[in-house]
Amino acid sequence: MIKSLLATLIFLFACTHVIAQNTFTISGIVRDHKDGLPGASIYLSGYKIATVADNNGRFKLSNLKPGSYDLLVQIVGYLPYSKSVIISDQSVQVDLVLKENVAQLDEVTVRADPNRQKYINQFKEFFIGKTPNALQCKILNPQVLNVDFDITKSTLTVSTTEFLVVENKALGYRLKYMLDHFEYNSRTHIIYYSGHPFFEELKASAAKKKKYIAAREIAYYGSSQHFFRSLYANKTKEEGFIINKMIKIPNPNRYPEYVINTNLEKIKILAEKTGIRKNAGKIDTALLSFWTKQREMPRTIDKFSRAEVLTDTLVHPFNENLKYISYTDALLIQYTKEKESLAYSKTGFWIFRPLDVPENEISVANLMGEGVRFYENGGIYDSRSLLFEGYWAYEKVADMVPMDYIPLQK
Repeated sequence: MIKSLLATLIFLFACTHVIAQNTFTISGIVRDHKDGLPGASIYLSGYKIATVADNNGRFKLSNLKPGSYDLLVQIVGYLPYSKSVIISDQSVQVDLVLKENVAQLDEVTVRADPNRQKYINQFKEFFIGKTPNALQCKILNPQVLNVDFDITKSTLTVSTTEFLVVENKALGYRLKYMLDHFEYNSRTHIIYYSGHPFFEELKASAAKKKKYIAAREIAYYGSSQHFFRSLYANKTKEEGFIINKMIKIPNPNRYPEYVINTNLEKIKILAEKTGIRKNAGKIDTALLSFWTKQREMPRTIDKFSRAEVLTDTLVHPFNENLKYISYTDALLIQYTKEKESLAYSKTGFWIFRPLDVPENEISVANLMGEGVRFYENGGIYDSRSLLFEGYWAYEKVADMVPMDYIPLQK
């Protein structure tokens, strides 16, 4: 019996040792240029994992899998701080040096901007979103937002030197978001933002928590996070995803470039000879309008390719913790287990589909670089490597769940 018990203990120790080898820690000290900072809050961006620095400013985050993490640090009197940390095959120690948040004299007087509220409303729409969940979100500290609109570039930029706090009563989270960059171009209608969210659970009754869980399931399933998790595990079909291509073909309604330029040049020469203002009747304005519109038309149009993209040819190992995809044209991803909502169909994010294609949620992933590296948890290593259209562009911060979110078994 003693031998049996001893064997069991040895087996349990061996199992514990294996588990410990698969998880690691991030530890270190939070300090200013002099001493450690006790009481500093340390968060993992995208997760619900956090800790507080001890009396010497030291901290430790345990049970972390290999991957890329962003540490966020917050303490009163200092600027928010972030640092990227990569765990490969061993634990990591870091030294986090914070700077004091000293208000400058020229920042004391804030000049009133009559358009500030309009810009903040635009920011809410493009950052939090326009989904039903977005209607239940509120920015608790909009006063920390610095907004600027460049009329020459038609670009709205928003920044902040403090954590932006967003309360999401649809999913039951309070987000502390360190906004690195936000930009919206009203000419191209391209939205780009990057930052580091930390998730806190809202206090709620048992009945309310049940509603939160149901809403989180809907938010997670069909998301880009869900897709890249299933792609990493080679289970896209089982999870309900179909991958096609969105191919760009020459626009059949647009004349070749040289024809457009030749005709516009002829009209320009004729205008210089006659003087378009003095002898406007000699210039064919309808012809000028036609060729001008031809030049403004897109050179290519999108075509829905019916050929299915096989994950075996799409996904490649990059290293022990990352996988890699690279492709031409754009990926068109259908999620077959959810239909596009009525609210979505009324937005400008809708993607063209042939009439015989079901009304599944469709997203388009445009590759902005040579490839995309991604983790087992669905996180993207290169934040600017993809540009989303369709459903994934429609869903924004209001529909985010933590990177360590575990869905219910279905």
